Amino acid sequence: MAPGWTVGWTWAKREVIWSMVGAQATEQGDCSKFKANLPHSCKRTPAVVDLLPGVPYNQQIANCCRGGVVSAYGQDPSGAVSSFQVSVGQAGTTNRTVKVPKNFTLLGPGPGYTCGPAKVVPSTVFLTADHRRKTQALMTWNVTCTYSQHLASKYPTCCVSFSSFYNDTIVPCAKCACGCEHKTCARSEPDSKRLMSASGKSSAHAVTAVRGHVNRQSAAPLLQCTTHMCPVRVHWHVKLNYHDYWRAKVTVTNFNYRTNYTGWTLVAQHPNLDNITEVFSFDYKPVVSYGSINDTALFYGMKFFNDQLMEAGPYGNVQSEVLMRKDASTFTFRQGWAFPRKIYFNGDECRMPPPDSYPYLPNSAPASLVSSASVVVAFLVLLMA
Repeated sequence: MAPGWTVGWTWAKREVIWSMVGAQATEQGDCSKFKANLPHSCKRTPAVVDLLPGVPYNQQIANCCRGGVVSAYGQDPSGAVSSFQVSVGQAGTTNRTVKVPKNFTLLGPGPGYTCGPAKVVPSTVFLTADHRRKTQALMTWNVTCTYSQHLASKYPTCCVSFSSFYNDTIVPCAKCACGCEHKTCARSEPDSKRLMSASGKSSAHAVTAVRGHVNRQSAAPLLQCTTHMCPVRVHWHVKLNYHDYWRAKVTVTNFNYRTNYTGWTLVAQHPNLDNITEVFSFDYKPVVSYGSINDTALFYGMKFFNDQLMEAGPYGNVQSEVLMRKDASTFTFRQGWAFPRKIYFNGDECRMPPPDSYPYLPNSAPASLVSSASVVVAFLVLLMA
C-alpha cells in the first residue's frame, strides 16, 4: 500500500546506474568523477522507488508507475506486478565480467521482508514488437523475499471482536492486544484541530497527544485511544439465522489518524466459508489452501467504492454482510462455531479473543419466559377438561 515499495541492493563492483525507466533511485550519490554525462545514480547501495502515476510516457514501461502500490495476486492479478528497467554502466559486457548484486532489501512500505541471495537462472527471452524475432538477456537472476509479521512488528497490528444476535455479550478485543507501551493516542473527536493537525490537514506544526508531543511530519502512527491500541479492528457479528441460511456482518475499522489502507485485503478462516451464497459490498474469492479444503476466503473492497480504508474518523470503516448456506450435517451455533478461526488483515494475523469468551448460545430460556409458558400450558389443560 502507499507509500509503496522500496527495493535496494549492493553492487558487486563499481557499477553505476546510467538511466532508469519506470522507477528512480532516491539518491544520486557522488558522481564527481564523471565530467560529461552524469549517471542517474552512483550509489554503491542504491534504493529504488516506483514512479507516480501520470509521469511522461517516455519514462514509463509496462507494469510501472503506480506509486509503488502492488495489489494482492488474488485480488487483482494485473496490478500484482511492478516493473522497472535499469541501464547499468561499468559492469562489463560478458557473462564473466557481469557480477550479481548482493544484499537485496525490500520495504513494502515498512520492514518485515527478508531477501535471499540472487540466483542465476536461464536468461530471459524477449519478443520484438512484431513478434517475429527473439532477443536474449545477457544474464538473469531471481531474488525471493519472504515476509515475517514478527520482523515487521513486535505486536500484532489488528485485533478481532465478536457479537451475535442470540447473546447480549459483546466480546471486545483483548486489552493491549497490539501493545500499549510507548504508543501515542488521542482522545479528541475526529474533527478537532489537534487531530486535523496530526493527519496533515492543518498548518500546525505539532500535535499534543495524551502521551506526549508528536510532530506532524512523524511517520509514527497516531492512534485513537482504545483499550486494545490496535490500528485496525475487525468485528464479526452473527446477524441472522434463517431455515437454510445464516448471515454474518463484517466491519473493519481504522483507528490510525495517519494512514489510509490502499487496496486492503481481509482473509477469514471458517468451516462454513465453503458455502458462501452471496457477499454484499465486498468482493470475494475462495482460497483453497489444502487440497480440496475450502474453508478460507479472501475479501477486498470494490474498485472505486470501498477499496481504500480511510484514516480514523467518520469514514474510517468498511463493512459488508456474508450470506452462507447451512450444512445440516455439521451446522450449529453452539460453542462459538459461528465465529472465524483466524482473521488476517493485509497479510498480518489479527489477535483473536480467548476461545472461552465467545458469545455462546444460552443454555436455557430466561426464567420469565419459562413461567409464562407454564401458565399457557396449564390454561390449555383446563380448557380441554
